Amino acid sequence: MQWEFVGSGAALLTMFGFVPQILKIYRTESVADVSLFMLLQFFVGIFLWLLYGIHIKDEILIVSNAVSFLTLMVAIGLYLKYRKNK
Repeated sequence: MQWEFVGSGAALLTMFGFVPQILKIYRTESVADVSLFMLLQFFVGIFLWLLYGIHIKDEILIVSNAVSFLTLMVAIGLYLKYRKNK
């Protein structure tokens, strides 16, 4: 089995996993059904995976978690922007 394909597939799903939530928040301008605690848990987890990827010099881990980190920052930013509507 080509494990690089498995890793790449997992990376793609992780990188863009928050895009549907970001789009929903943006369209509805509401975070009523979004947990800040969950976003923060993922934020820390992805940051730690990014540090680990840098430590072991794994390009797939570095790129996928850097992109995931950025998309999650967008989600958290939108949460903070629209939290008054909650």
